[in-house]
Amino acid sequence: MGKRYAFLVDTSLCIGCNACENACKNYYQQEASVHWRKVYYMQEKDLPQPLRVGVSLACNHCDDPACLKACPAGAYSKDQHGLVRHDNDRCIGCKLCTMACPYNVPCYDKNLGKVTKCEMCADRLARGEEPVCVASCPMGAIRVIDLNDPENAQYADNLPGLPPVNMTKPATRFVLPLEQKQDWRAE
Repeated sequence: MGKRYAFLVDTSLCIGCNACENACKNYYQQEASVHWRKVYYMQEKDLPQPLRVGVSLACNHCDDPACLKACPAGAYSKDQHGLVRHDNDRCIGCKLCTMACPYNVPCYDKNLGKVTKCEMCADRLARGEEPVCVASCPMGAIRVIDLNDPENAQYADNLPGLPPVNMTKPATRFVLPLEQKQDWRAE
């Protein structure tokens, strides 16, 4: 069995510096409104105790991706490592995928007239390199893990405020804030 890649976001380490977001944007020369990775904050209202937690999110490379199902042009596919890939040449710019994704991941690039999205730097992974977001994080708050490795079953698959995991079965996993040790694993 091959590797099944997923992002691991360690919310106890993220300081909200946006280095990951900026590295991705610069590496792929994205236009101003396009963000393949964004840093969000969970606030006190989302958490049982007062705490502000940075959460860096990108494509979740879902097992049941809504973007793939919604695309009438067949521009989406899943590769052998579980990554949701987008073929810009097949994209017709209809934006149905942007409406279907509960995580608001696919981004319409008005300069291209097409949708684009994070592919976990699949080309870099194939060369044995980390995605640029991972390589740029000064705190090590983002990593790539193999979901086929039983060691990685310990990580939470959802956080407060995110859509229910049964909608698309996202692959992203989380290390919870140190102060929050209750089980946030989705049912």
